[in-house]
Amino acid sequence: MAEELRVVLRNYGKINPLNIDDYINAGGYKSLEKARSMSQMDVIQEVKKSGLRGRGGAGFNAGQKWMFAYQAQADQKYVICNADEGEPGTYKDRIIMESDPHSVLEGMAICGYAIGANKGYIYCRGEYPYVVDILNTAIAQAKAKGVLGEFDIEVRMGAGAYVCGEETALIESIEGSRGEPRYKPPFPPVSGLWGKPSIVNNVETFANIAIILEKGADWYASLGAPSYPGTKVLTLTGDVVNKKFIEVPTNTTIREVVYGFGGGIPGGKKFKAVQIGGTSGGFIPESLLDTPIDFDSMAAIGATLGSGAVLVMDETRDIVDVVERIAKFFEHESCGKCAPCREGTMRMYKLMSKVNKGQGTAKDVALMERLGRVMSVACLCGLGQAAPTPVLTTIKHFRADYDAKLQ
Repeated sequence: MAEELRVVLRNYGKINPLNIDDYINAGGYKSLEKARSMSQMDVIQEVKKSGLRGRGGAGFNAGQKWMFAYQAQADQKYVICNADEGEPGTYKDRIIMESDPHSVLEGMAICGYAIGANKGYIYCRGEYPYVVDILNTAIAQAKAKGVLGEFDIEVRMGAGAYVCGEETALIESIEGSRGEPRYKPPFPPVSGLWGKPSIVNNVETFANIAIILEKGADWYASLGAPSYPGTKVLTLTGDVVNKKFIEVPTNTTIREVVYGFGGGIPGGKKFKAVQIGGTSGGFIPESLLDTPIDFDSMAAIGATLGSGAVLVMDETRDIVDVVERIAKFFEHESCGKCAPCREGTMRMYKLMSKVNKGQGTAKDVALMERLGRVMSVACLCGLGQAAPTPVLTTIKHFRADYDAKLQ
């Protein structure tokens, strides 16, 4: 059986997160000191060589992203931590910030040194006010100790908009505007916050940085799947015996997650499906459970790793009913800026509702497939592009459930 490997959560339960001395005694801020003894380019190359890819939705190489911002010429640059953890069923960033906030601050400060930024923002989910208090306490302690040097960090709270998990919508929100995605290019490493080069990484990505500097790129690259090395923090919910969070190497299979760490399906019931990556993730049938959870393996089966949320459903769950509720969620959360998402999420919800009520036909299902394919390429941002994924994957893998409700 696969075993947990705690890299990001290395200090979980071992230190008092509100005592910076505990973090320092555990080796904290030594990596920042090490980074400052290296050239900016060497730090970026070390992160790039580690193979660390963003632990959000895009899976882009973190070091390469930093390189773009480093090469951009500007009088001001920014580092932004995306802590707007809005995916239903996901709480891994909250766990990291609650248990080890200084690891996030240290990762941001290392990034700031590498790209030449002296200002950072943490954009924290509005539903996490107590986490904001933890972060502000940690920032005050780090400033008092002088460990951050000239790098300053400020926390900004979101207001509950799901779309602000998208990096440019998040930037708009920090600037005081309505949270809507921007047209790209230019991308944030070239023109981000207030038009300045900005790196946006999420909490889990930044929490990986210090230990990569400490143990080296080769060590990190040797963990998990070669194309997506390291570990992933997963949160298990739904019809699974053990509802918990775990951190596992990225070559761990879905079956090991559900049946090994999760303990399988309770009540002697059979497995039906698992949705990974949050509300916009694909639905995975039993035949694909031996797929590793790394970004590329998941993409190959039409699924996503995303936020690491793992929602398990047993044989009694009505897949069509579940997907209708998800379609309603996206209709509500679409910011409305682009027509393919604004109209597409609304039409998709209406079609799903029609089918779920037993009033749909095979033509409606075919129309949903066509609409979903168009949205996946025509929508402006990741919200609209990923919104049809639950519909498309359930039509593909659970077609009988749809057929049973058609006229």
